[in-house]
Amino acid sequence: MIILGLDPSLSCTGWGVVRVEGSRIGHVANGQVKTDPAAPIAARLAHLVTALDGVIAEHAPDRAAAEEVFVNKNPQSTLKLAQARGAVLAACGAAGLEVREHAARLVKKAVVGTGGADKQQVQAMLKILLPGAEVAGPDAADALAVAIADAHLGGR
Repeated sequence: MIILGLDPSLSCTGWGVVRVEGSRIGHVANGQVKTDPAAPIAARLAHLVTALDGVIAEHAPDRAAAEEVFVNKNPQSTLKLAQARGAVLAACGAAGLEVREHAARLVKKAVVGTGGADKQQVQAMLKILLPGAEVAGPDAADALAVAIADAHLGGR
């Protein structure tokens, strides 16, 4: 089973691919898709879709997983996140991928053991769970965590 984990954001969407064989989870690839903040929103969203189309074509995941949406205090930030999530989910849908969604607290609990873990704790645990993996950055790390959590949580 190959799982594509996603951490959608308009500025930098993280992605991570893991292979699951029984109880073993191995790193396949990860990366970040950055968009130009000066570009029009439609161009930024199109860039996300095109880049993820390439990731999906290259790694042929069996399914995808993303964190459930959360609401920011800033409505404009929430709207931008929702638009990026829509582009990411549309890319997965166009490829025929099932997308499972997990709450951020459940992702942290599945990877670290506590839902209140911070980003540094998640990144430290990734080094243990995926030894030797070169992680492209914090958004890619979050995406790998989502993929690992999905392997543990399944459709919950």
